[in-house]
Amino acid sequence: MQYVASLPIIDQEKNAEHRPAHLDYVNKLFLEGKIMAAGPFTDGKGGMVIYVADSYEEAVELAKNDPAVLTGARTFELREWSALSLPLK
Repeated sequence: MQYVASLPIIDQEKNAEHRPAHLDYVNKLFLEGKIMAAGPFTDGKGGMVIYVADSYEEAVELAKNDPAVLTGARTFELREWSALSLPLK
């Protein structure tokens, strides 16, 4: 299953400080097949991660263990997501 997390920045200073650890964490999970896609919002106010997990609870744990979340730089909102097969008919 796939889960989309919106990760808004709530503390810009902490975010700048912990961004390298956040990016390392995202990259590690991507290489493990636990992230389908990730990237920043163009307004600079946060980003989005699409987790691949067996359950909502697993996805919550993945999001909660992001260094940006653990340090209080960001928070998250998580929703189960169903990708469409394109093109639609």
